[in-house]
Parts: sequence; C-alpha cells; structure tokens
Amino acid sequence: MNNELINSDLVDLDLRSPDKQAAVRSLAERLVTAGRVTDLERFLTDVAEREKQMPTGMQGGIGIPHCRSEAVTAPTLAFGRCPEGIDFGAEDGPANLVFLIAAPQGGDSEHMSVLAALARRLVRAEFKRTLTESDDPAAVAEYVREEVTP
Repeated sequence: MNNELINSDLVDLDLRSPDKQAAVRSLAERLVTAGRVTDLERFLTDVAEREKQMPTGMQGGIGIPHCRSEAVTAPTLAFGRCPEGIDFGAEDGPANLVFLIAAPQGGDSEHMSVLAALARRLVRAEFKRTLTESDDPAAVAEYVREEVTP
C-alpha cells in the first residue's frame, strides 16, 4: 500500500452510524484494514480522549475527529459521508461530512498542517459541494489529496 494521505479504501460515501463513536469506529476499521492503524482499540481510546478535550464538530455539517496515537503508522485521513448526520458537538447541528485524521505519536507538525489545510478548504462551498455530490470514492480521495496535501 502506498503512503498517500487518503485513497479510495479510506472513503465511505454511505456512512450509516447512530453516533460519533460508531462513525469513528467504522472509519477507524478502514484504517486498520489499510495497515495505517495497528491497534484499533488503542486508537479509538486516543480519539475519544481528544474528543473529551473539545468537540470536533465544525459549523456547516463537518466533523473532524482526530488524534495522535502510537497505534498510527503514517499520517492518514479517512472520509465518511453520512446522509442522516452525526452529532460531533457543533453548535449548528450534526455533521454530514466526517474526516478522521490519524497522526503518528511524533507527527505533531504533519497532523496540524493537514488539519489546518482541511479547515481552510471546508469554508469553501465548492469543496463541500464536491464531497457531497460525488459518488466515486476514488475521485473523492484524489480530490481531497490534491486539496489538503501540504
């Protein structure tokens, strides 16, 4: 497997989860399958700890759960689109677009640069529209990679 930040295996265009824990688990399982996370439970614990510090929901229907973890082998981004919406704690309601950012324990600057690049793109209507309307996981992965790779 190559070391791209995101690929089609890490994209779920029909994420159906009742809550943020289930959504994060579903996306994290893709990271395990892709060889990016070595210990699912440890990674989920690290995400949950980060989530306790501050909700990761953003305005406009976005959730960006993220963490640094010793269970992560390479900086990785998974994306899920949830038609029903999932509560990530944003004031304006549930998230339909969920980005799970996984960074290795020592990967502080990479993790932050991906987060910052993603946050800058998410204020653009065109970026969100492309993610909302596309029905091709490979195209979504390529689009996100082009937009957020530092």
